[in-house]
Amino acid sequence: MTRLGFLLDSDSCIGCHACTVACKSEHDVPLGVNRTWVKYIETGTFPDVSRKFNVMRCNQCDDAPCMTICPTSALFRADNGVVDFQDDDCIGCKSCMNACPYDALYINPETNTAHKCNMCNHRVEVGLEPSCQIVCPTEAIKIGDLDDPNSEISRIIARDDVAVRSPEQNTKPKVYYRGADQAALDPTRTAIANDGMIWADTLRPTDGSAKHPSVPVTIGAKPESMDGVVARTTYTTSHQMTWKARVSGYLVTKAIAAGAMLVAALLVLLGHADAQAAVGVVPPMIAGVFLAVTGFLLVTDLKQPTRFHYLLTKGNLSSWLVKGAYVLMAFALVCALWWLAGLIESEGLLKVLAIPAVIGALGCAGYTAFLFAQCEGRDLWQTPLLLPTLIAQAVAAGGAVYAIVDVFMAVPETNAIRWVLLGGLLAVAALIAVELTSHGSRHVELAVHEMTHGAYRDKFWFGGIGLGIVIPAVLVIISLAADLGPAMPAVAGLAALVGMWFYEDSFVRAGQSVPLS
Repeated sequence: MTRLGFLLDSDSCIGCHACTVACKSEHDVPLGVNRTWVKYIETGTFPDVSRKFNVMRCNQCDDAPCMTICPTSALFRADNGVVDFQDDDCIGCKSCMNACPYDALYINPETNTAHKCNMCNHRVEVGLEPSCQIVCPTEAIKIGDLDDPNSEISRIIARDDVAVRSPEQNTKPKVYYRGADQAALDPTRTAIANDGMIWADTLRPTDGSAKHPSVPVTIGAKPESMDGVVARTTYTTSHQMTWKARVSGYLVTKAIAAGAMLVAALLVLLGHADAQAAVGVVPPMIAGVFLAVTGFLLVTDLKQPTRFHYLLTKGNLSSWLVKGAYVLMAFALVCALWWLAGLIESEGLLKVLAIPAVIGALGCAGYTAFLFAQCEGRDLWQTPLLLPTLIAQAVAAGGAVYAIVDVFMAVPETNAIRWVLLGGLLAVAALIAVELTSHGSRHVELAVHEMTHGAYRDKFWFGGIGLGIVIPAVLVIISLAADLGPAMPAVAGLAALVGMWFYEDSFVRAGQSVPLS
């Protein structure tokens, strides 16, 4: 058994793009996406400048996060160590794109499935060389068995100084660079200057969906967010943002479903199992509706939505996309049983279901923290505070839902529900404050800057914090101090839910705003 890897000799690369063209020809890669590409950077100031070239591609990691998160094992490891893919199994969930720390994957616009460099494995398996290696005029691209100490690349790696991209991610990449400038391998240390690049003014699309890098700068005049930039990116390729409004919405809809059942279970434990409508029937109906909306958002966000059932029929149990699907189904079952118990007015069954409902609600609200943790390319999402934040949001959402329901029917313990809403909001605010004042990696700091001072600052401060936390908290405090009826808490609850979406959308997008290549 072999363990194939690449050696990319940056000292020899002349930036001719022959590898990119050969790759596109070999695999019919459409315009706008690339399996392999050449990145140019420039260092120094005129007249003492230097331009350097580096080939970017899949790193064929020994510990490949794209394989772990892939819900259908469409990404798999071949016997020779190559991370390959199977089009027929891909559902187009795009999770692999966020799991990869190297921007190596893309959605093929013609097949709507995830593609990447697979080392031309169809050629390698019959004894041929990858197309990029054949056409390279300076032999800057070499392939070989890393487990064979006598192979050419093993000897070079043992003898010379070589580097890998993002070693801190611990993915054990098998693409080594000789003679590469570290700034070329770390995209947070380079930036596109305000006058653009070779052959392009900018890589900022007009719809704001993706950009590279986080902030355009003039080299030598760096804002705080660009401390550490030492070179100018003069040529690279763009990578589209993968998860957008639907993912942000799904975080809110499942928080509503979970929160409604959390508060319903609390009311049962407080002795209100006899409140048939407000405790037994309406909460599981609300949860069921928002679980259905959650499923709709998830399925419609797939590039191959008709294959959604592969999550169950071809499920990879190491993926939290698959585990999450089972969590949602289990929670839906508990909600259905709760609804039946409410219909037949079985207070005893509701008391029995209270604990499973709490467990299911916590799982529904919190499993996304583990899913986002598998997105190893997005450091902002790796925070250990994400799980308690999601749970606190579910508590706030549950209080918000009941505050709104209180307008239409008699709800027991209205003051307790308002305290639940206020407590959830304060907990979310405290967790966000801790997160913003923590010091993480440079990737995290750039993402936080983009969220709080960059493209998403209005959405974060005015939507997520102002509308989602400050305004509803003030309204709830007023309603607790002077009982003015259900209208004010209902407005607070509605504001909290709308603001929650603004916060989630800024968090999801900012996490994907930092370039990885």
